[in-house]
Amino acid sequence: MKIALIGYGKMGKAIDAIATAKGHEIVIRANSKHLLTKEELEQADVAIEFTVPETAYQNILKCFEANVPVVCGTTGWLDKLPEINAICLEKKQAFLHATNFSVGVNIFFELNKKLAALMASQPQYNVWMEEIHHTHKKDAPSGTAITLAEQLLASVTRKNGWVNEETNQPETLSIISKRIDPAPGTHTINYTSDIDDITITHTAHSREGFAAGAVVAAEWLKGKTGVFTMREVLGL
Repeated sequence: MKIALIGYGKMGKAIDAIATAKGHEIVIRANSKHLLTKEELEQADVAIEFTVPETAYQNILKCFEANVPVVCGTTGWLDKLPEINAICLEKKQAFLHATNFSVGVNIFFELNKKLAALMASQPQYNVWMEEIHHTHKKDAPSGTAITLAEQLLASVTRKNGWVNEETNQPETLSIISKRIDPAPGTHTINYTSDIDDITITHTAHSREGFAAGAVVAAEWLKGKTGVFTMREVLGL
């Protein structure tokens, strides 16, 4: 499979190593100064996009114009995600976005939804979240934390929204973001009461889990049409 890597920072390089080891060919290694062209993108069977919020939207559109399926892991731009999904369907392209490609994190997402459903009828528990990433992380809270929060709020209706700070408002979910090197990513959901606490945590030890999942997603997306998530890729 021929892969266009759009974004060649630490994550792009980790994806490169895993994809190459699996026998795939990297036909584009585009950093932030690289101006992508339609002709260039047409060399690829699939693109993997890990850049920054300011460029992700246009990069995805360029892939659609070149008729190249695109896997995107950039967060911080998701206010435009419904628009991208609509364009993808209209143009009969293939698009897969995930706030986290790690197999473990996607299982953690399912665990989070199940626990939130169980805790919905237990008002004695307050719930709050914490996420820890390295100091180069561009957005806060992380996209993974936002996904977890949205899943939680869908069931625990005594919370009506989230803020990225500690709060004493009982109806508001607190997400506390910490930036500590070299943490690849830790996400914790805490349910606390006067009697006991329940805590679930996912801790990444390296970027390899994210990179490996992105390559698996690209392999799965090739040849498909539509809008997808990691739930389809992993059969969840």
